[in-house]
Amino acid sequence: MDQSNNLENDLFEHYQFKADKGQEPLRVDKFLMNRIENSTRNKIQTAAKNGAIYSNDKIVKSNYKVKPGDVVRVMFSHPPYENLLVGEEMNLDIIYEDKNLLVVNKPAGLVVHPGHGNYNGTLLNGLINHFENLPQNKDGRPGLVHRIDKDTSGLLVIAKDEVSMTDLAKQFYLKTSKRKYLALVWGIIPDEKGTINRRLARDPKNRLIMSVPVDEDGYGKEAITHYKVIERFNYLTLVECQLETGRTHQIRAHMKHIGHPIFSDARYGGDKILKGTIFNKYKQFVLNCFKLMSRQALHAKSLGFTHPVSKKELNFECELPVDFKNCLEKWRNYSK
Repeated sequence: MDQSNNLENDLFEHYQFKADKGQEPLRVDKFLMNRIENSTRNKIQTAAKNGAIYSNDKIVKSNYKVKPGDVVRVMFSHPPYENLLVGEEMNLDIIYEDKNLLVVNKPAGLVVHPGHGNYNGTLLNGLINHFENLPQNKDGRPGLVHRIDKDTSGLLVIAKDEVSMTDLAKQFYLKTSKRKYLALVWGIIPDEKGTINRRLARDPKNRLIMSVPVDEDGYGKEAITHYKVIERFNYLTLVECQLETGRTHQIRAHMKHIGHPIFSDARYGGDKILKGTIFNKYKQFVLNCFKLMSRQALHAKSLGFTHPVSKKELNFECELPVDFKNCLEKWRNYSK
């Protein structure tokens, strides 16, 4: 293939990233490492050797320096594996279902839809095995109106027809749906309730997380989280968070921003002992809690929306999973 030619028609785009206006010159392999989850330097360099990495529609080597405004694309001769959906037998915890939609209680550890490094075993694989002809959302993912992170547990609504998909998506866009989460966070939050209204964008140093931009003037996306204190422990606080917007990692990023990362959240720094004493007994207690709660302590506990056909108000709640319950009980006993 002539490396000066434009993209071939028979190639499939797997990733596309546009370098920010403040991007400092950076090797394209490092640039992609910061943006593609579960990627390795070796895989990216192999892709570059095979002519699969483009900048501004021209093939580049792994040492190419990405500049502000560059459009970097990864192109292969096969479609993205996550688009090749295969139904899989799965026991879904369906708490409500009618002919238009269903509400699922997703366990922690289950990925919602296929993506890089998670091509099967996802909730979506289970859904298409159970239900035929689910409508596609704007990203081509059948039935999905919204999503929650792999290691967040809780409620999701799934559309079963085009009318429901369009109507529910509009409710989420217009912020008329109601979503509440329980989060166990580090530190004692002094106020009984509050609102975090700070824009979020990909972190410039680690593109796998979200953060509040230093210069918020028009940068990032609007993100609003309301919270209220449910219970306080010695060094942690249990809060209920209500989303007004639904940005990627919104609660996780917002709570870290105000100095209260979610307990056991490895990606946002909550998997370290951030508050407490220097005594070994306490350290061992926290480490035991980390083993018990080996993922971020975040649970989508309630979901409310208007039924897209009957127009009735629907509200659902689900209990905390066992790991979350047990972790809370340990902290209650410790606090006593």
